[in-house]
Amino acid sequence: MRSNGRRRQGFTLVEVMVAMAVVAVALPALLFSLIQQIDGAGYLRERNLASWVAANKLAELRLVVDQQQRVPTAVQNGEYRLAEQDWYWWIVPENTELPGFVRVEIKVALEPDGENEPLQVLTAFFAPEEGDGL
Repeated sequence: MRSNGRRRQGFTLVEVMVAMAVVAVALPALLFSLIQQIDGAGYLRERNLASWVAANKLAELRLVVDQQQRVPTAVQNGEYRLAEQDWYWWIVPENTELPGFVRVEIKVALEPDGENEPLQVLTAFFAPEEGDGL
Protein backbone atom coordinates (compact mmCIF):
# COMPACT_ATOMS: atom_id res chain seq x y z
CA MET A 1 0.00 0.00 0.00
CA ARG A 2 1.08 3.49 -0.66
CA SER A 3 1.58 5.98 2.03
CA ASN A 4 -1.30 8.19 0.80
CA GLY A 5 -3.85 5.45 1.64
CA ARG A 6 -4.65 4.31 -1.89
CA ARG A 7 -4.34 0.66 -2.80
CA ARG A 8 -2.09 -0.38 -5.68
CA GLN A 9 -3.73 -1.44 -8.95
CA GLY A 10 -3.21 -4.97 -10.31
CA PHE A 11 -3.19 -8.53 -9.07
CA THR A 12 -1.06 -10.14 -6.45
CA LEU A 13 1.01 -13.20 -7.24
CA VAL A 14 -1.40 -15.39 -5.23
CA GLU A 15 -4.40 -14.16 -7.24
CA VAL A 16 -2.62 -14.87 -10.51
CA MET A 17 -1.63 -18.37 -9.34
CA VAL A 18 -5.22 -19.16 -8.28
CA ALA A 19 -6.55 -17.96 -11.65
CA MET A 20 -3.99 -20.11 -13.50
CA ALA A 21 -4.94 -23.14 -11.40
CA VAL A 22 -8.62 -22.67 -12.29
CA VAL A 23 -7.77 -22.41 -15.99
CA ALA A 24 -5.48 -25.45 -15.76
CA VAL A 25 -8.35 -27.53 -14.34
CA ALA A 26 -11.09 -26.19 -16.64
CA LEU A 27 -9.23 -26.26 -19.97
CA PRO A 28 -8.59 -30.05 -20.13
CA ALA A 29 -12.22 -30.70 -19.18
CA LEU A 30 -13.40 -28.45 -22.01
CA LEU A 31 -11.03 -30.10 -24.48
CA PHE A 32 -12.19 -33.57 -23.40
CA SER A 33 -15.82 -32.52 -23.89
CA LEU A 34 -15.04 -31.10 -27.34
CA ILE A 35 -13.25 -34.29 -28.40
CA GLN A 36 -16.22 -36.39 -27.26
CA GLN A 37 -18.60 -34.24 -29.30
CA ILE A 38 -16.43 -34.56 -32.40
CA ASP A 39 -16.22 -38.34 -31.97
CA GLY A 40 -19.98 -38.51 -31.43
CA ALA A 41 -20.68 -36.54 -34.58
CA GLY A 42 -18.46 -38.87 -36.61
CA TYR A 43 -20.16 -41.94 -35.16
CA LEU A 44 -23.61 -40.53 -35.95
CA ARG A 45 -22.51 -39.78 -39.53
CA GLU A 46 -21.31 -43.38 -39.93
CA ARG A 47 -24.56 -44.75 -38.47
CA ASN A 48 -26.59 -42.56 -40.81
CA LEU A 49 -24.64 -43.70 -43.88
CA ALA A 50 -24.91 -47.33 -42.74
CA SER A 51 -28.69 -46.95 -42.51
CA TRP A 52 -28.73 -45.65 -46.10
CA VAL A 53 -26.73 -48.68 -47.25
CA ALA A 54 -29.17 -51.00 -45.44
CA ALA A 55 -32.18 -49.20 -46.95
CA ASN A 56 -30.66 -49.45 -50.43
CA LYS A 57 -30.00 -53.18 -50.00
CA LEU A 58 -33.59 -53.66 -48.79
CA ALA A 59 -34.90 -51.85 -51.89
CA GLU A 60 -32.77 -54.10 -54.10
CA LEU A 61 -33.99 -57.19 -52.26
CA ARG A 62 -37.61 -56.12 -52.68
CA LEU A 63 -37.07 -55.84 -56.43
CA VAL A 64 -35.56 -59.34 -56.52
CA VAL A 65 -38.44 -60.77 -54.48
CA ASP A 66 -41.03 -59.08 -56.71
CA GLN A 67 -39.31 -60.40 -59.83
CA GLN A 68 -38.62 -63.97 -58.63
CA GLN A 69 -41.67 -64.29 -56.35
CA ARG A 70 -39.50 -65.80 -53.63
CA VAL A 71 -37.09 -64.66 -50.94
CA PRO A 72 -33.52 -65.92 -51.34
CA THR A 73 -32.86 -68.50 -48.63
CA ALA A 74 -29.06 -68.29 -48.50
CA VAL A 75 -27.08 -65.71 -46.57
CA GLN A 76 -25.76 -63.05 -48.93
CA ASN A 77 -22.94 -60.60 -48.37
CA GLY A 78 -21.03 -58.04 -50.31
CA GLU A 79 -19.44 -54.66 -50.51
CA TYR A 80 -21.14 -51.35 -51.24
CA ARG A 81 -19.51 -48.00 -52.03
CA LEU A 82 -21.15 -44.90 -50.56
CA ALA A 83 -19.73 -41.48 -49.62
CA GLU A 84 -16.24 -42.45 -50.78
CA GLN A 85 -16.22 -45.31 -48.29
CA ASP A 86 -16.52 -49.08 -48.59
CA TRP A 87 -19.36 -50.66 -46.60
CA TYR A 88 -19.82 -54.36 -45.95
CA TRP A 89 -23.31 -55.86 -45.76
CA TRP A 90 -24.93 -59.18 -44.92
CA ILE A 91 -28.48 -60.27 -45.72
CA VAL A 92 -29.62 -63.06 -43.40
CA PRO A 93 -33.04 -64.61 -44.19
CA GLU A 94 -34.83 -66.64 -41.52
CA ASN A 95 -38.16 -68.46 -41.60
CA THR A 96 -40.75 -67.36 -39.07
CA GLU A 97 -43.46 -69.27 -37.21
CA LEU A 98 -46.02 -67.88 -39.66
CA PRO A 99 -46.10 -69.90 -42.86
CA GLY A 100 -45.00 -67.86 -45.85
CA PHE A 101 -43.40 -65.06 -43.86
CA VAL A 102 -39.63 -64.65 -43.96
CA ARG A 103 -37.68 -62.41 -41.61
CA VAL A 104 -34.68 -60.75 -43.23
CA GLU A 105 -31.91 -58.99 -41.33
CA ILE A 106 -29.62 -56.63 -43.20
CA LYS A 107 -26.42 -55.85 -41.30
CA VAL A 108 -23.98 -53.13 -42.34
CA ALA A 109 -20.45 -52.52 -41.04
CA LEU A 110 -17.28 -50.70 -41.99
CA GLU A 111 -15.07 -53.76 -41.60
CA PRO A 112 -15.23 -56.98 -43.65
CA ASP A 113 -15.44 -59.02 -40.43
CA GLY A 114 -17.98 -56.71 -38.77
CA GLU A 115 -21.05 -58.93 -39.08
CA ASN A 116 -21.12 -59.59 -35.32
CA GLU A 117 -20.79 -55.88 -34.45
CA PRO A 118 -22.58 -53.99 -37.23
CA LEU A 119 -23.16 -50.26 -37.25
CA GLN A 120 -26.71 -50.74 -38.46
CA VAL A 121 -29.21 -53.62 -38.51
CA LEU A 122 -32.39 -53.36 -40.56
CA THR A 123 -35.11 -55.99 -40.18
CA ALA A 124 -37.83 -56.60 -42.74
CA PHE A 125 -40.53 -59.22 -43.24
CA PHE A 126 -41.56 -60.66 -46.59
CA ALA A 127 -44.55 -62.67 -47.70
CA PRO A 128 -43.21 -63.99 -51.03
CA GLU A 129 -46.38 -65.69 -52.27
CA GLU A 130 -48.08 -62.29 -52.29
CA GLY A 131 -45.05 -60.56 -53.81
CA ASP A 132 -45.09 -57.84 -51.16
CA GLY A 133 -42.46 -56.96 -48.63
CA LEU A 134 -43.68 -55.78 -45.25
